[in-house]
Amino acid sequence: MRHIISILMENEAGALSRVAGLFSARGYNIESLTVAPTEDASLSRLTLVTRGSEDIIEQITKQLNKLIDVVKLLDLTEGPHIERELMLIKVKAESANQREEIKRLADIFRGNVIDVTESCYTIELTGDAQKLDAFIGTFKPGEILETVRSGITGIARGPKSLHL
Repeated sequence: MRHIISILMENEAGALSRVAGLFSARGYNIESLTVAPTEDASLSRLTLVTRGSEDIIEQITKQLNKLIDVVKLLDLTEGPHIERELMLIKVKAESANQREEIKRLADIFRGNVIDVTESCYTIELTGDAQKLDAFIGTFKPGEILETVRSGITGIARGPKSLHL
C-alpha cells in the first residue's frame, strides 16, 4: 500500500541525507520526496511517498522517529488528507488546431498555459497524481516534449496538523 509520510525535522545540513540513507540501507524505495522550510526557519517539512505492508511502514516510521533530526512524524494516509503535485509539461503546438485543442484541454484540467513559443506550449497543472496522469494520457505519442513533476506534498484535513 502507498503511504504519504510527513516529517517535521531540523533544518540542518545532512538531515535529508540521513533520511534517504535510512531508506537505502534497508532496501526501501522512496517514490516521491519533497522538502522545504516551514514558517519556523529552524524546521523543514519533508513529505515522502513509499510503498509497503503495514509492518514495513511501521518499521520505517519507528526508524525515522529514532533519527535525531526528526522532530515529529505523521503518516497522512492514516486519516483524511489532501495531496497535490505540480507538473510542468511542454507539448508541441505547431498548428492553430493544435493550439486550440491544447488550450481547451488545459482549461478542462484547470491548468495554465505559462509559456508560448512558435512550436510549443508549456502548461502548469496541479492536482493528484491521477489527474496529472489523465492529462498526460490525452496526448498522442510524440506530442509531449518534456514533463517535470514536483512529487507529492500533502496536509491532513481538519484540525489535525503537524507542528510543535
